[in-house]
Amino acid sequence: MKRILVIGCPGAGKSTFARALRDRTGLPLWYLDQIWHRPDRTTISRAEFDARLTGLLRGDAWIIDGNYLRALELRLRAADTVFLLDYPTGVCLEGARARIGTKREDLPWVEEEFDPEFRQWIEDFSRDQLPEIRRLLEQYGEGGKCMFSTAGLKQMTGCGHSREYEKRRGNAPLLFYCAIWMTAQKSPSG
Repeated sequence: MKRILVIGCPGAGKSTFARALRDRTGLPLWYLDQIWHRPDRTTISRAEFDARLTGLLRGDAWIIDGNYLRALELRLRAADTVFLLDYPTGVCLEGARARIGTKREDLPWVEEEFDPEFRQWIEDFSRDQLPEIRRLLEQYGEGGKCMFSTAGLKQMTGCGHSREYEKRRGNAPLLFYCAIWMTAQKSPSG
């Protein structure tokens, strides 16, 4: 577990989980939102984003937090572990609402309101984004990649560890225990 993706709906707790994983493993953490967005709320070009992302993926060890479906396939090819935070829409809406007004290390500005367009993005995520994410996870889940999903907290594939968890809500602390188990099995150094 040296090249880790943390993906899921906005507001699901990806950045919180990724920070906890960084603190546990010592791996460098990169936020796709920090790469894509500028502090003035403009964005860099797709070509610049892709170049920066490609450079990060060349590294031996990293955690990358964020969705950016357009670039997910590229990241999946390079990753050895994927955590999908797949929570109900209401949980994600509340997570996004709760962080308004809070300075965060994963975004280059402070959100001052719950933007209606962003709220709609969250509401449509399970319909518009999640099916393609799941399809890509199935496609790239072979070859020993470890893939975990909070949907029932069932390990999706890989790692030779097939324990299923019964919690339906699926929560980041229990998923984090999966990650701790993984770090005990495969340290960042090898």
